[in-house]
Amino acid sequence: MTNLITKEELDIFNKNFNSNKNNIIAKNSVINNGIIKSAKTIESVISNTHEYSIEVKTGEITNQKLSGRCWMFAALNVMRLEIMEKLNLETFELSQAYPFFYDKLEKSNHFLENIIETIDQPLDSREVAFLLTDPLGDGGQWDMFASLIDKYGVVPKTSMPESVSSSGSKYMDSLLTNKLREFAAALRDQYKEDKNIKNLRNEKTQMLDTIYRMLCICLGEPPKTVKLETRDKDKNFIRVDNITPQDFYKKYVDMDMNDYISLINAPTKDKPYYNTYTVKFLGNVQGGYPVKYLNLPIDELKEAAIKQMKDGKAVWFGSDVGKSSDKESGIMDLDIFDLENLFDTNFSLTKAQRLDYGESLMTHAMVLSGVNLDEENKPNKWKVENSWGDAHGNKGYFVMSDKWFNEYTYQVVVNKKYLTVEQLELLKKEPIVLKPWDPMGSLAL
Repeated sequence: MTNLITKEELDIFNKNFNSNKNNIIAKNSVINNGIIKSAKTIESVISNTHEYSIEVKTGEITNQKLSGRCWMFAALNVMRLEIMEKLNLETFELSQAYPFFYDKLEKSNHFLENIIETIDQPLDSREVAFLLTDPLGDGGQWDMFASLIDKYGVVPKTSMPESVSSSGSKYMDSLLTNKLREFAAALRDQYKEDKNIKNLRNEKTQMLDTIYRMLCICLGEPPKTVKLETRDKDKNFIRVDNITPQDFYKKYVDMDMNDYISLINAPTKDKPYYNTYTVKFLGNVQGGYPVKYLNLPIDELKEAAIKQMKDGKAVWFGSDVGKSSDKESGIMDLDIFDLENLFDTNFSLTKAQRLDYGESLMTHAMVLSGVNLDEENKPNKWKVENSWGDAHGNKGYFVMSDKWFNEYTYQVVVNKKYLTVEQLELLKKEPIVLKPWDPMGSLAL
């Protein structure tokens, strides 16, 4: 045996390929139609219809466009339902650019504080290298959003509309990242000279002033007061004026962020169930909500989500949206693509193995707005409100099979009143701190 691929082996591979007529059929189909169209199954389309026994009233579909703000869109789509109910509105949209502005500013401060925290570590240490990789990307998690809302409140979309850079953030992010890495170098160099942390923080304030200026130029200045003029379902005129974003949130959303708990399903050996976890360095707002998860078996995530939806409340959740998912039809199902028959091979990694070996993690946040319960009161499919506009799926809504939920859903956020007494007791446990690069620290985009 040799460590090289030999000509004899290539001949065997070629002979084996051509000895099976199914390979020739598969080759011609994929070359002409692509993998997705060649593997798509009609059985999955038939079984995953957009009908549900429990549905939550939602607003019009939103569109995050070319930005990684799904976690904000999903959270705001949950929150706007409270405003729609209070004001008797058919639909409503909160500004996504507003929390985006403050997330970038807070992430900048969070990054620079982490640079100060690791100031004595060598530049090539794994932690410093990790921090420098993506100082203020668009992605996030629920607790990070909760921290923003508690500090800054929310505003209607009319108070801070979209801009070119909020809808397509790539170039803005690259410039801000450039500055933050420049600032990190300056802080580390200054510390070598005087070893004075207080001086570093004085410098940091000037650095944040630069970031604020760049954000105002790209996104606009965030409003200090809210003005809303609209009509309700009965055509009655509504005016809200001269109120701060924080007071607007308290009066018209009135969701206590302390009441919402992140439940995760991470079936890996290093994360035993019925424990709480956090991730080192993960966050945005210094002094805000620490990221905290309760790891539970998948059925317990489903039970809590169903309880909340039965009360007419939507559910924020995070998953790996790109796996076994057809964007065109909006179907997320393990059987949507028959890849095993197409390629004549099995894809056999378990959920735990996919996490451990880098094959899967949470990539996207959406909203559970319905579920279909069978004759035994068990879920078999879920209604999903996405934030990719109305051109995909069923006018922007996706359908998720229950089997897909098992394999690719990693997080749901529910009000703690839907947890059991035993689960509430588990929340008192001190979180186990995971390494910064742990897959459960991934950010939804």
